[in-house]
Amino acid sequence: MKRVAAIDCGTNSIRLLVADADPATGELKDLDRRMQIVRLGQGVDRTGRLAPEALERTFAVCREYAAVIKGLGAEQVRFVATSASRDAENREDFVRGVVDILGVEPEVITGDQEAEFSFNGATKELLARADLARPFLVVDIGGGSTEFVLGDGSVRAARSVDVGCVRMTERHLVHEGEISDPPTPGQISAIRADIATALDRAEETVPLGEAATLVGLAGSVTTVAAIALGLDRYESEALHHSRIPLAKVREITDRLLASTHAERAAVPVMHPGRVDVIGAGALVLLSIMERTGAEEVVVSEHDILDGIAWSLAG
Repeated sequence: MKRVAAIDCGTNSIRLLVADADPATGELKDLDRRMQIVRLGQGVDRTGRLAPEALERTFAVCREYAAVIKGLGAEQVRFVATSASRDAENREDFVRGVVDILGVEPEVITGDQEAEFSFNGATKELLARADLARPFLVVDIGGGSTEFVLGDGSVRAARSVDVGCVRMTERHLVHEGEISDPPTPGQISAIRADIATALDRAEETVPLGEAATLVGLAGSVTTVAAIALGLDRYESEALHHSRIPLAKVREITDRLLASTHAERAAVPVMHPGRVDVIGAGALVLLSIMERTGAEEVVVSEHDILDGIAWSLAG
């Protein structure tokens, strides 16, 4: 057993996993798994820079995570940073802050690396399942980007495209600092067109139509799944490996896009930081299912975070 700590810092959230990993058995035993919404990517699409308040929110959570890692005695730590910090002009401010707090440098990985971690984390348990056809298409819908990975035990093709719940919300639903509530039909059509263009780009590399099983990762997917399952609170065990039909995803997406901020905030499983971006995130998931012809999405609570942890345990 090796005790490892993995941190995944995305555009919208920052997550920590401290786990005991056993490469011999393929078991990853969680000791602490947590997530905070920090909106590191706030305004990056518009300004090209990480906002000072976004950096401070992120550093505050890094301090909290550093205390957890120290308390549990992790032997190795890996900090992976994705879309927002990859794009920003002032990314060195972010790097210096993380090193000061955690003692490790954030690895600003490529989209292909991000996709490989996601695939390994999501599929390690699924490979033994006889009821799930292969190949798997793993889709990780983040705040600023979405990763597509097709594979069967190992990665066959991968592509990251710049479409995510925060980026689509900021690009299409914000006018003079205010978010449209609810979006207009024209705004929804604009998001759909943007997503379609991104899916065209993804298909240049990843044959989406070859997917036999669609595996969905990250907060937009798990939130839609939690609503579909009628959960009154977030239950990781109920969500993990749940299977949500296309018709249900379409119904929930339509409902979210027609609702007000107050109505979305009143959904029991809705994280406060996801209220304004869930409509766009659900639309990304629905568009992917429609493009691939998937009848259902298999939800995985294990994702890039688990892939990062396994990379330390090898």
